[in-house]
Formats: sequence, structure tokens, C-alpha cells
Amino acid sequence: MNNTSLIYIHDPMCSWCWGFEPVRQQLFEAVADKMQIRRLVGGLAPDSDLPMPLEMQKGLQQTWQHIAEVIPGTRFNHAFWSDCAPRRSTYPSNRAVIAARQQGEEFDPLMSARIQKAYYLEARNPSDNSTLIELADEIGLDAGRFADSLTSEATHSLLLDEIASCRAMGVDSFPSLVVEHNGKQRHVQVNYTRLEIMLQPIEEAIASL
Repeated sequence: MNNTSLIYIHDPMCSWCWGFEPVRQQLFEAVADKMQIRRLVGGLAPDSDLPMPLEMQKGLQQTWQHIAEVIPGTRFNHAFWSDCAPRRSTYPSNRAVIAARQQGEEFDPLMSARIQKAYYLEARNPSDNSTLIELADEIGLDAGRFADSLTSEATHSLLLDEIASCRAMGVDSFPSLVVEHNGKQRHVQVNYTRLEIMLQPIEEAIASL
């Protein structure tokens, strides 16, 4: 089914995407021999140098707690909120995924996973370019080339194009799944704990498109 794709739209700093990771990995493994898999970053929060308001910090901490309750096994390191200077800014991490991809498609999922681990388990701030450059080096990227690409206008333009593609598909929340078959698209509802609940709708989407 080379004319069929499963499109995964995410943001490395989206906490629900972090909770979805175990089942997302199972899903990709289950469909890998049936269709192409495409990954897009969706740009959850634009660039900002402003400190995150305390009310927003409290709200996100509550979201983390809620996710840990409803998705068994999901862990968060709440030291992030005291050890870092949070900003509502995920575009840097999105550009990092694109910059990593430029050194090989295999670095897209590697960079995404490394950002998630740094953010949610290691209390490191992926809104900071310095953190992202460290992570790039840790996964074996050419850190100098990555640093140049991370802050380039060309990479930012690619991010804006990717965000526009996501919005054109009607996606404005993350994680999201879209099946594309013969140029037509259909959304598939994400299930955070049960793989099988997503597999049937994917097959139905392909059959109906």
C-alpha cells in the first residue's frame, strides 16, 4: 500500500504526546509493513522569551498529574518546575526535530524522543537552544551543523510550512493521527492505552477512502 500513509502529528513538548509514546510505538510497529509512516511537528506554542505565568505553570503541573493517573506507567519529573525557568515556547524543540531530520530521516524520531526524555524525566528545558544543542550532540548529530540549522531562517520557514500543512488537514491538537489513501485523508481518534482500538478505524479509513 505505497499509496497509503499514516501521518502522526505531534509536538515534542506536548505532555499528551509523551503519554502516548508506548502505544504510539506499538502502533507504528503494527502498521509499518502495510503503509508509509510520516511524522510532522505541529507547533504547539510560538517563540517566547517571557516567563510562563504561574497560573499556567500550575495548570500544566495538574495536567502532568492527570496524565500519570489516566495513562498507567507515564512518569514525570516535577523538579522541572523548580529547577528550570519555564517558558510557553515549543517552537525551538520543533525546529530541533527539523534540524535533526536534515542530517538523516532517522534522527527525526531520535531527536523527538531525546527531547521528551530530557523534558519529562531529566528536568532540562527544551525551550532553550543550549539544551537542544546538547541533546543533538548526545544522539550523535554534528552539533555545529545542528546549531547553525536550529537558528536559521530556512529551518523556521520549514517549521511554518509544516504547521500550515497540519492546519490544512484540520489538525490543531496533539497527538493526532491521519490516514491518507489515494490523496484523501481521514482522522483516526487516538487511544492512549489500547492499540487495538486504533487498528480497526485505520483499516476502515483505508477502505472508505
